[in-house]
Amino acid sequence: MTTVFLAGGFGKMGRAIQQMIQDAADLELVGILSGSSHESELPVFTSLADIDVTADVWVDVTQPEAAFANGQYALTHGFQLVVGTSGLQTEQVTTLKTLSEKEQQSALIVPNFSLSGVLLMQFAAQAAKYLPDAEILEIHNPKKIDAPSGTARATAQAIAKARQQAPVATNTSDPARGDQIDGVDVHAMRLPGYVAEEEVVFGAPGETLRIKQTSFTRESFMGGVGLAIRQINTIAGLQIGLEKVL
Repeated sequence: MTTVFLAGGFGKMGRAIQQMIQDAADLELVGILSGSSHESELPVFTSLADIDVTADVWVDVTQPEAAFANGQYALTHGFQLVVGTSGLQTEQVTTLKTLSEKEQQSALIVPNFSLSGVLLMQFAAQAAKYLPDAEILEIHNPKKIDAPSGTARATAQAIAKARQQAPVATNTSDPARGDQIDGVDVHAMRLPGYVAEEEVVFGAPGETLRIKQTSFTRESFMGGVGLAIRQINTIAGLQIGLEKVL
């Protein structure tokens, strides 16, 4: 039995994770960290200082400003760490990596728990070897704070790394062209009715290729969350991406 502590347990993602763990025969939720009090059969803590339980794995689906402090707490208090919160800064990730190595605790930062989302990133990297010209469109619900999303950033970085030739130069000075990550143009939309969607569009003389992934409900993320929890002890130090435990 793997025990789990959940930070951010009463948001939409957190409630879905609670249900997933409840339905799993090999997982047990032992405590929840939340920004406010909630009625629950489990211990609910509103500050790190109040936590008096331990678990095998700390799962964090809070906000960027909380996830960094939570991650430091988890790694220094005997938890292995799974972070599903996007928006952490590079220096924060570096700090968590150093801490995970010092404490000899595994840590996994997951930009996207969707298995189809992970496959999209892998397919996009493969296509970028032959089609260097690409742009990314990502759409999320209006409550998502960071833009572009962590998935879009990871996809752009994978495309840039896989390119074997430079893309055609474009004018990126106009704000309508969106953001640019490692030389890949990224466009973010925030609209009601969406959970998560990403499309990568490749262009070449006389042809195009479009790779698209859509999550219609947060249930699409639960397989990846469960996989990360169960396989976190197979990695050393801090790793980024669900593919590290596939």
